[in-house]
Formats: sequence, C-alpha cells, structure tokens
Amino acid sequence: MTTNTLPEASLTLGDFLRDRRERLSPGPGARSRRRTPGLRREEVATRAGVSVTWYTWLEQGRGGPPSEEVLERLARALELDAAGREVLFLLAQQRPPPVTPAPPPPVAPSLQRVLDALTASPAFVKTPTWDIVAWNAAAVAVLSDYSALSLRERNVLRRLFSDPDTHKALPDWEADARFAVASFRVDVLRAGETHAAAALAAELLETSADFRRLWAEKNLHHPGVGRKRLHHPIAGALTLEYSTFSVDSAEGLGMFVYTPATPADARAIDLLLAGRPGGLANSVNGA
Repeated sequence: MTTNTLPEASLTLGDFLRDRRERLSPGPGARSRRRTPGLRREEVATRAGVSVTWYTWLEQGRGGPPSEEVLERLARALELDAAGREVLFLLAQQRPPPVTPAPPPPVAPSLQRVLDALTASPAFVKTPTWDIVAWNAAAVAVLSDYSALSLRERNVLRRLFSDPDTHKALPDWEADARFAVASFRVDVLRAGETHAAAALAAELLETSADFRRLWAEKNLHHPGVGRKRLHHPIAGALTLEYSTFSVDSAEGLGMFVYTPATPADARAIDLLLAGRPGGLANSVNGA
C-alpha cells in the first residue's frame, strides 16, 4: 500500500493521481529501463480498466468527474489505503467515499431452529441497524418474502421510509415509523456508533422528509411489546401483538415475535400458511 497523507488545500485530482502513480514500484524487471519513478500512465490505466487517453486527461485536469465505480478501480490500481481512498473521493467528487457495510453477524443454526419452531407466529432477527438477517415461514407469509430481497431491501427503516407499498400496508404508519426511529436510536447507542448506522441515518436524512422530521424529535424508545396493524394483500386487515428479545449469543441482534391478536387473526394466518386463500375472507371477518 502507498503511504497516504492529507492533501494540501491547493492539491488537485491530477496532482494526487500523478503523485500516487509515481510512488508505485513497476517491478524488478522494468525498474532499470525507466528514467522516471513509478508506473507509467498506461500501466495505471490498464490496472483500472480505463483508456490511457481518459486517464491522461484526468491527470491533466481535463476529464470530467469520474464515477464512483471508476474511483474504486483507481483506488485499487494505485494501491491506496483507506485514507488515500478518502482523499481520492474528496478531490474527485467533493464528498467522502461510500461506507462499505460490514457483513451482518452470523445467525446460529440453533437460533434459526427457534424461529422455525414458531410455526404460527411471524418472527425475524434484526441487527442494530434494523437489517433483517433471519426469519421464519410465518414471517414470509404474513410480513414479506425476505428470501426474495437483498440485505439492503430487507432493512426495516428503508422499507418504512422509501417503499410506498410498505407505507400503504400500515394503517398506523406514523406511529410505526416514530417507534422504529426512536428504537433505532436506542439500538445504535447500545451497540456503539458505527459507520453503518451513521451511513444509514445520513442516507435517510437526505432522501426522506418524514425521516428528517421524526429524527429531529430525538425520541428514545425500547422496542419492548406492542401492537401492530397491517393490511395483507390476501388476508386483508390483520392485528398482531409483538414482543422483542435480545439474542445473548450474538451481540447486537434482536428478535421480533408477532402473535395474532384475536382468534380471527390466528385463523387468517393458519390459512395463509396452509395455502388456502379462498377461506380468508370469512376468517378475517371472524366467521
């Protein structure tokens, strides 16, 4: 890795690229045949998968702002460490690089078996940043088919504030969203401030006026227990009671378990799990 220092105020992207290129060793065979230190422009361009002409323009200050993907390739080609990568993004796009999310903590097979044993109760396990990382069949039937979603799409806060279908499915969306934001604050404080939490909050503050409004309230709330109403596309109106539990075997993980609030809700969930949608109308109506 090249040694990186903070840039001077007058440093340009071209200056930085040229300086880092000249710090790299071309290899023992090529060193004796060179009059200048470091790699040639064409060698960096080949490493980064860009044209020599375009890379030359970047060093000369003639090229347009590189995309995030190209900057990542340039960072690898120039063997930049974390500080150098940050400087590269700051010079090229006037912003820090995106935070690379850490992989979610593993869910033990024994914990998955606990979820699967809750056959009639939708349940899932989430991280402190509210990424859903494990779930059971009842959660798929009642809440969402998490197996068809990416980890990013399984984030509860993103779904609440970015997905119109989620908004429409929650009659008490305002209360649900306020609860989630206040609980997220507690979870982050408990786990310690992380880059992932900061990046998620920054993203939602930029993209959602509702999140900005609720975040500004600075409420704190422990998930605990409560009641949730939702409109299922097949079963119609459902009311669930939830309880939350910390997972002692994996720091930061929490489990949500939903149970039907009435016998009619229980029958509706049973019919969903049995794949018998024809009987749902009567079940939800209490018949």
